[in-house]
Amino acid sequence: MNYLNEIKWDKDGLVPVVAQDEDGKVVMFAWMNREALRQSVAQGEAIYWSRSRQRLWHKGEESGHTQKIKAIYCDCDADVLLLTVEQVGGIACHTGRHSCFYRQLVDANWQITAPVLKDPKAIYGR
Repeated sequence: MNYLNEIKWDKDGLVPVVAQDEDGKVVMFAWMNREALRQSVAQGEAIYWSRSRQRLWHKGEESGHTQKIKAIYCDCDADVLLLTVEQVGGIACHTGRHSCFYRQLVDANWQITAPVLKDPKAIYGR
């Protein structure tokens, strides 16, 4: 698995990952370790390393909003990955929005710029 050795993993064995939909909109940012990248390649769906859970996290394992990988890119320094994904269900964010990047800085204030597509309680049952 030579491709794994070409990545410049950080001191914790992680690499930052940007996921964008097929239209080019960034839907989320996460981290991968070697095993997450290996499994993502093998399964064709995004699997990340969750720093809060301290375990592998198959995106959508609870919500069903998985990410089918269309392409994986590595930047010129080999220290950032970019995934082009099909965002199943059109929702990437746990808040029920299409993208995790739904707040924009306008006049020194964060403004919400994207609607909730589905109530998180309906997604997660909480």
